[in-house]
Amino acid sequence: MKVYHGSNGDIDTIDVTRGSQFRDFGRGFYVTPDFETAKRMADKKTRLFGGQKTIIEYEFDESVLDTSELQVIVFPERATADWIRFIARNRDRHNPVSSTGFDIVKGPIADDGVALQLSRLKVHADHAEAIAADLQDKYLDQQICFCSFGSLILLKKSTTWKI
Repeated sequence: MKVYHGSNGDIDTIDVTRGSQFRDFGRGFYVTPDFETAKRMADKKTRLFGGQKTIIEYEFDESVLDTSELQVIVFPERATADWIRFIARNRDRHNPVSSTGFDIVKGPIADDGVALQLSRLKVHADHAEAIAADLQDKYLDQQICFCSFGSLILLKKSTTWKI
């Protein structure tokens, strides 16, 4: 499968320890199977940090997601209560919980609308099911986070576009 990383410059060596740990799936290297999503990420990074909008394409053999060789968690493409709780734990700056027990995490991207819903969870910890139900009709872009250095061998860089 082709996956894409949107950035503000080319990447020669991936470092999974770089970046914020308070992202959807914790600290790691994020890619998406959707070119347009990667393009939006490149736009955002360039707007925030300067540089040149860049999309990097990788080949990824997703069959590894079904093996027991790596610690993998795959969330459904739609919002679920487990996904909501997982993201809430990773984004909680007051009680940080690391997802580093996983090599790869795959699932929806929590966009701004989801982030707003997460604030409900802080007030009512038992509302994860209700939040997931509210989001069922919303299309959520997909992402894959490579959380460990060992998982990076599964990514083969193929093309880089400066846009």
